[in-house]
Amino acid sequence: MANAATFCNPIAAHAADPWIYKHDDGCYYFMCTKHDALELTQSRSLSGIVEGRRRTIWTPEPGGSFSCNLWAPEIHYLAGKWYVYYTANDGGGDDTRRICVLENEAADPLAGEWTFKGALPTPVPGLDGTVMQLRDELYFLYAGYGYFPDYGSAVYIMRMTNPWTLTGDHVLLTAPTLEWEKQGGMAINEGPVALHRNGRVFLIYSASTTWSEDYALGMLTMEADADPMEPASWTKSPEPVFRKSPANGVYATGHNSFTLSPDDTEDWIVYHALPAPGAELSLRSTRIQQFGWRSDGTPDFGIPAAETDELAVPSGD
Repeated sequence: MANAATFCNPIAAHAADPWIYKHDDGCYYFMCTKHDALELTQSRSLSGIVEGRRRTIWTPEPGGSFSCNLWAPEIHYLAGKWYVYYTANDGGGDDTRRICVLENEAADPLAGEWTFKGALPTPVPGLDGTVMQLRDELYFLYAGYGYFPDYGSAVYIMRMTNPWTLTGDHVLLTAPTLEWEKQGGMAINEGPVALHRNGRVFLIYSASTTWSEDYALGMLTMEADADPMEPASWTKSPEPVFRKSPANGVYATGHNSFTLSPDDTEDWIVYHALPAPGAELSLRSTRIQQFGWRSDGTPDFGIPAAETDELAVPSGD
């Protein structure tokens, strides 16, 4: 059994596509895929986040255009307001998926009212939308469907004029062309998330299908003063930067986010995983672990911890 100074993964059962955002109010805001509604949890503890204050913030009108398959919600605080980006459709296939945006002007996103700002008109259907802030500019990243040449999804970037408005065309940043990105029956690059450190931007993405035991994290790297809309600014790592650990009984590691310990001294990766090859997707669970940095300034995510490993709680937790 873990004692008060340690915890064991997973920190949330039946919780796929986890997103944890640490706000300047000292609270963590946690979201994951619930399929038919959006739920937001607020907590001052990172390792004990599921015990926090919880509210269903959005339930779509039944039968509407964006009432089905609510996936991968992310909460962001932009220009003094709260925004949630999530994937939804009408119950159809990939060609009907869009990323929708909600807005909340209240200081407390669990107390305020959420309003629907619309579905973003991305050039191709897609999922897993996120926002990157760089040099006071907003950029939208998402996974768009297509053939690369195999059918699947690739990561695109677009400019934003505000948190709910896209401008210009999208630019392809990474397509699933490597064998480790094409496991499970589809060629997949999805779930992009930006990590800023050491004068660089690291764009971490998930590769292969989420139901494959080989779901893993890939990485693009860009100098922080470069143009993110220029594909040549980004260098793609040839191998996964975080992947399954059969020795530890952890598979299908992916769809991650990043956060800091309560005292801001430690970096933590948040991800979902399965406990066995071929396990039911409902068993995807949220896990966290601390990560470090190599001497060359790149992140070192290590290997996924076993469910029996007692991990030190985040500093200040």
